[in-house]
Amino acid sequence: MADHIDRLASAAGGDLAVVVVTFNDDPSRLEAHRRHLGVPFRFVADPERTLYRALGFGRGSVRRVWGWRAARRYLQLLRTGARLRRTDEDTLQLGGDVIVDHTARVLWRYAGDGPDDRPSIDDLERALFDTR
Repeated sequence: MADHIDRLASAAGGDLAVVVVTFNDDPSRLEAHRRHLGVPFRFVADPERTLYRALGFGRGSVRRVWGWRAARRYLQLLRTGARLRRTDEDTLQLGGDVIVDHTARVLWRYAGDGPDDRPSIDDLERALFDTR
């Protein structure tokens, strides 16, 4: 992960901040989630989904979100000894990745079509180079 962040920071000209936006509004859960993932990023809450809607992110179908690909991934996690936890979060919300400049202008946006749909590090790096 650190190698990827260094690579993206280099592509951004050394000026890069990664922010994770989540719908959870409980600050203690945000920090617990950040620690669980083991990432140094800043986590912020958007419980009303204001930013989410403004960026045009949508919801997935039950079939797409909880289909075979998700089941296979959870089986892989269980085989490695991971423990699954119930959540009260809306699991149909689809995320994405966004690059914004220092004025909050959206330079690049990727809207995922499923829970496992994210751009590669190479795609993010190209997007950073293209927006400079």
